[in-house]
Amino acid sequence: MDDGQDAGGQHADNPATTSPEPTPRTAELPIVEAPADHPEPARPAPSTGSLPALSPDAGPETRALPLAQALEREKVKESAQGLEMMLLGSKRTMRRRDVAAAAGISLLSARKLWRALGFPNLGDDDVAFTENDLEALQTIIGNVRSSALTEEAAVSITRSIGQMTDRMVVWQIEALVEDMVQNQGISDPEARRRLVDRLPELVDPLEKLLVYSWRRQLNAAVHRLGVRADSGLASSEAGRDGTEDDAPLPLARAVGFADLVSYTSLSRRMNERTLAQMVQRFENKCAEIISIGGGRLVKTIGDEVLFIAETPQAGAQISLALATEFANDDFLPKARVSVVWGRILSRLGDVYGPTVNLASRLTALADPGTVWTDSVTAGTLEGDKRFVLTPQPTTQVRGFGDINPVVLSMGEGEGLVLD
Repeated sequence: MDDGQDAGGQHADNPATTSPEPTPRTAELPIVEAPADHPEPARPAPSTGSLPALSPDAGPETRALPLAQALEREKVKESAQGLEMMLLGSKRTMRRRDVAAAAGISLLSARKLWRALGFPNLGDDDVAFTENDLEALQTIIGNVRSSALTEEAAVSITRSIGQMTDRMVVWQIEALVEDMVQNQGISDPEARRRLVDRLPELVDPLEKLLVYSWRRQLNAAVHRLGVRADSGLASSEAGRDGTEDDAPLPLARAVGFADLVSYTSLSRRMNERTLAQMVQRFENKCAEIISIGGGRLVKTIGDEVLFIAETPQAGAQISLALATEFANDDFLPKARVSVVWGRILSRLGDVYGPTVNLASRLTALADPGTVWTDSVTAGTLEGDKRFVLTPQPTTQVRGFGDINPVVLSMGEGEGLVLD
């Protein structure tokens, strides 16, 4: 990561600052009734789908295609139409105003939620929505009308679903395409065409796995609430006097970074497949180690990974395992690693605050294959025989002034046990 950029954003305002109790609202989204002259949304004739078939009067470019290629394109379109029916549940029969009116909200409110889901802008005449789209919109609106969610929370949660599922779908498609290219000996375009026929058999199992994983992850998050959050804040008091920049932030976490050395120069010399293998190997190893150590992988940023853990000891164990694993890997370069114990703000699936920024700065300072931390974090680990702490000369760090970095090394014990 470029040292000129803050990894976790700017220092957040004091979240502990109180404000007047807001007036209760029955519905944050502007709920509207259907116009008097349009009590029931008109439903146009069923659409034949968004992928029209080839016709005899197609343009000259289409007519010029070899017959086999034209037939192949037709087959792909037919398969895509069948897959769309399976995924959307029915044909597209409604325009955007029809859906908004049926849900009893303004078009502006509907568009706000569709944008949060990541849907493209559509015109008034586009027949693009199904009964399932209406049901989903009514579900979101229902939570606002019942006061289960405020408008702000509903939009934020909707955006989280849209962004995460979009990334997940792209990831899954690319993984399937790559698998077909490597194991079936076909080209990338051919794999993408064949994948349309293969997906129907995967939809149900992938959907079940998604729901299962969401429930397990939500359960794990529940266990991180309440008592564990309070205990983390209590344990973070050591070595602090309450005047630190991160003191007002609500969560205590160990924040770590791992950054591959010489990634930019290596990537310039690699072909597409080798680069993809290196990136995947890096991400897979990081995800595995962080998971085994009880941490959470927050995000990957090219050649760098950001993670958090609930205790400084867990963060230290993960950091050491990452540095050791990459140092012993014959395919991947070494990594610079850091870990800092402090307070953070968690929003939008990411983490923010001075602790995150300091960890990022220390990563840039660390030597390849080493783990760096700060003196406060080192103080919490002192006396634990699993770790060896070696102070380094005082260093000036942009945004933090003079700090006393410490190199973290393995002490007694075998550290994290990896499969």
